[in-house]
Amino acid sequence: MSKTALIIADMLNDFIDPNGALFVEPSRDIIPFVVKKAQETRDQGGVVIFVCDAHDPNDREFEQFGAHAMEGTWGSEIIPEIPFLPGDHRTDKTRYNALYNTDLEAFLRQGGATQTELVGVVTSICVLFTSVGLLDRGFPCRVYRDGVADFDPEAHAFALKHMQKLGVEVV
Repeated sequence: MSKTALIIADMLNDFIDPNGALFVEPSRDIIPFVVKKAQETRDQGGVVIFVCDAHDPNDREFEQFGAHAMEGTWGSEIIPEIPFLPGDHRTDKTRYNALYNTDLEAFLRQGGATQTELVGVVTSICVLFTSVGLLDRGFPCRVYRDGVADFDPEAHAFALKHMQKLGVEVV
């Protein structure tokens, strides 16, 4: 892996497809940006990492958000518009922070990542918690405004502002 890693959060059928369990309506608008950023990252020798909800049927998160992205289902699959290519990496997660109880930190360290970039959904949940988790572990993090979306416009705006205050580069 080169020194830059693009982390794509939860661009899954259950969030991005209108028939998904937790459809994030503005998410359709960010697909072209995410596709372009993924290809740019690959072209520049970086690695693309998909972090994906993959819940078990009794996940406690369902108390808040209802059942979604259950492991092995259509809902937990990466949307077809964003190709998963050889050299890409997938990390399945069960919490908001993609570093919690996953292989993501080890993968970044083994590859020598010195810069992380983050796109995907949901800005005020998984993007926020993962970006701060990256900073906490010493990985500089950049979040692209054009590459993130949220259910709630106010929460989206707050999350971007909050990340920036905490040291995330928001561009």
